[in-house]
Amino acid sequence: MKQLITLLFIGISTTLFSQQIDYNTKKGYVAEGYDVVSYFVNKKPLIGKKKLHATFDGAKFKFSSTKNLELFKANPTKYIPQYGGYCAYAVAAKKTKMYIDAEAYEIRDGKLYLFYNSWLSNKLEDWKEGNTKKLQAKGDKNWEVLKHKKY
Repeated sequence: MKQLITLLFIGISTTLFSQQIDYNTKKGYVAEGYDVVSYFVNKKPLIGKKKLHATFDGAKFKFSSTKNLELFKANPTKYIPQYGGYCAYAVAAKKTKMYIDAEAYEIRDGKLYLFYNSWLSNKLEDWKEGNTKKLQAKGDKNWEVLKHKKY
């Protein structure tokens, strides 16, 4: 009986504590398949290659070079986009998840933020025109609620 209770407790706690973040993988990979390390190292987004990929926290990532893949493997949390790769402005200002244009981005305080962008609406511009520090704080708070909800 004691073993059964222990197994039940382990099963319940594993389920509760292993809930994954809902990463934006609309095109099968975080950041629409762009190399998340390239934003930092190459100073521009580069499209990842299918043969250079990794999985972290249940989400798939592609890389443009072996070097970037190795950098990611050494410290994945350094490169993962904020808010699971959803539009930072939408998470902060609207408390909702919105898809992104992987080429609309900003690195601020050592973190990668991605944004929705179309000919009608550029959320990166809205982000920069607003009180960015306040938006970051609000986005961090909103993400705590949104990160486990599937889009």
